[in-house]
Amino acid sequence: MASNKRAMLPSDLPVSVALDRASGPRRAEADELLALHAEVSGAGPVVWAGRIIGFGEYEYLYESGHSGRAPELAFATGPRHHTLYLVRDFAEQWPELLDRLGKYRASTGCLYLTRLANIDRAVLRVLLERSLEETR
Repeated sequence: MASNKRAMLPSDLPVSVALDRASGPRRAEADELLALHAEVSGAGPVVWAGRIIGFGEYEYLYESGHSGRAPELAFATGPRHHTLYLVRDFAEQWPELLDRLGKYRASTGCLYLTRLANIDRAVLRVLLERSLEETR
């Protein structure tokens, strides 16, 4: 039987538990992403859905009637890559930034980074700032 309980909710899970999904050099990069997201958002980190580290919060309502809560900025880290959650269609909105970013993969609302050493951190900051501005 399906549950109506929403999975995307803030939790009391310690941030360190979510960060520890990464190890080695990627763990240090997770700390860097934590600091960058906190600086850009001005908010403290909260673990959402047991693995996503979110900053700030907003409520949304789609035309379909679906509604919920989500972090304004967020990322998740893991053994293979970091996933940054940005506004929908960010790649189409800001192709000039992605052209300068470095090595990445993208989907509709996610930016996947294997290693931070392969990207321009100043460009990443601008992507986060623009995404936050649009969300707010």
